[in-house]
Amino acid sequence: MVIRRIALVLGLLAAMVTAAIVLLWLNAEAVLDQPSRADKLAPSLLLAASNGQVFAARGGAGGAVNLDLLPRSLTDAVVAIEDRRFYSHHGIDLRGLLRAARADLSAGAVREGGSTITQQLVKLDYLTSERSFARKFREIFLALALERRLTKQQILSRYLARVYLGAGVYGVEAASLRYFGKPARSLTLPESAMIAGLIRAPSSNAPTGNLAAAQARAGQVLQAMVEAGTINEAAAAAARSHPAVPVTGGDGTIGANYFADWVVADLPDPPPEEGILRTTLDPQLQALAEASVHKIFGARGRKEGFSEAAMVVMTTDGAVKAMVGGRSYAESQFNRATSARRQPGSAFKPFVYLAALEAGAATPGMLVTDAPISINGWSPQNFTGRYLGEITLETAFAQSINTVAAQLAARTGPQRVVDTAHRLGIRSPLAPNPSIALGTSEVSLLELTTAYAVFANHGRMVRPYGAFTAAPAQPAAADGKQDRLAQPGDAVIDPRLDDTMLRLMTGVIETGSGRGARFNRPAAGKTGTSQDYRDAWFIGFTADLVVGVWVGNDDDSPTRRVTGGGAPAAIWRDFMTTAYATGRFGNERRPLVAPAPPAAVAAIQPGGPDEPYFQPSGTFMGQIGRGLGSIADSVLSIFR
Repeated sequence: MVIRRIALVLGLLAAMVTAAIVLLWLNAEAVLDQPSRADKLAPSLLLAASNGQVFAARGGAGGAVNLDLLPRSLTDAVVAIEDRRFYSHHGIDLRGLLRAARADLSAGAVREGGSTITQQLVKLDYLTSERSFARKFREIFLALALERRLTKQQILSRYLARVYLGAGVYGVEAASLRYFGKPARSLTLPESAMIAGLIRAPSSNAPTGNLAAAQARAGQVLQAMVEAGTINEAAAAAARSHPAVPVTGGDGTIGANYFADWVVADLPDPPPEEGILRTTLDPQLQALAEASVHKIFGARGRKEGFSEAAMVVMTTDGAVKAMVGGRSYAESQFNRATSARRQPGSAFKPFVYLAALEAGAATPGMLVTDAPISINGWSPQNFTGRYLGEITLETAFAQSINTVAAQLAARTGPQRVVDTAHRLGIRSPLAPNPSIALGTSEVSLLELTTAYAVFANHGRMVRPYGAFTAAPAQPAAADGKQDRLAQPGDAVIDPRLDDTMLRLMTGVIETGSGRGARFNRPAAGKTGTSQDYRDAWFIGFTADLVVGVWVGNDDDSPTRRVTGGGAPAAIWRDFMTTAYATGRFGNERRPLVAPAPPAAVAAIQPGGPDEPYFQPSGTFMGQIGRGLGSIADSVLSIFR
């Protein structure tokens, strides 16, 4: 009776095991009949800088590599370190599985995989990274089924096309281009060993981030190849004595990945077929931009209460050469240069002044009155809390006088100011209210820098771009319409008014609120500080480069009275100084402004008969007091 019961139990167990095996096998066959994960991913895309150097990769991986075009050293290295019995097993390596099972049972959980290359391919294509015994059983049956469908060559070619190898790249071809700047067919033995060594720990061993670890792991691969009999000790010793070194620089960059994200997101569909996108990124300027942000942030960030910074560097035609979207891409992939929209403060005033000049509400040499005013109940205040009385338009702009900007916007009309900003490239919605004069509508750093590029480009339209081989999608206008957009190169500012604006913006750096940005080349720009010191900006340009800088906090909390003439201007100056010190822009001090301003004309007076909405709410200082106030204001403007 006991024997019969035992036999019955064993029979039931055998039936259950058989049923489970059949079900797992049928499930494996059904899974393999479905599209793999690689079939659903976007094609892998490599991004090359303007000098041809590959600096990033985006997208997934799919397809297969042609093993006949790969060096034998690469395939031998991968097999030796990942699955030495690859050509003799049928999808699973029992010896490896037993070793892994012993370790897993001791730990009470899955710790070691013992996976063959076939199992790894199955995991890449069909399974998640979950560590469980159930997933392991599915992996085994899928591997056995896959070996029945594909040859060893087909399995290895798919695996080498899809495996992740660090620094955002998938597959040996992308890795070869990313790390060594050449196709995989040209890899040497040390380079092959380094790439094969990345499979187990691609992030921590990536040579662009930890070269010593990558070279040490490559040494282990070489030893495995000796043990597998694919190379001799002499070849391994020679490879160890001349370890591979990536042609790209270190990967501890702030902005290159921010730039890569922006470029790829802006690409038309489909992406370039060749898989390599030539971009406008300049590695040297990118490194200098990051260094300047690091330097000033390290010296002033904690003390002055700002935790983030962003920077855009472009040429006057809109080619983006460098981009810093935040202090650390590893900590936050949010791009503050392109995606964050913040109040520009006085950095918006160039559009106010241009609109007034175009409308005839202001002339270059006119006198304006800085005095307490009220516009429909709104009373804008100056940064210093003082008023200078009768001053020139240039002084009002250079010293960033709020009351004058408010008067100009009111006389011109807020809607015309909004239309002017949109015409120059601001895409964000802008509210046509009186406070638009002080930059209360939010914009991004990229669009504001692009709009300033129009002034640097002699009044011609500029569109930011980051790729040479694929034009970015045409951006929508603020009202959603595209047919009203000017095209790059179209004149959108009268050249005479552009000269006037250049003269005004030069004065900001020479004598006004942006003196902290002054360096040894002719330059123009504008500071900006939003309400309660939440955002600080400096946007400026030379004859060669247009550079925008923002500092602030992600949570929109106030800084410790940081202004555009402070940390942002310091970052801008540090970058420009180092960029021009390289000598790449020549030694000629190319001027921005040529003609002298015309003679002064009649002033705009608050409360005039044609401006009933202006109501003076205070008195002016005397001539002597105004003079002293002007001197004091000039001193204080250094810190604005």
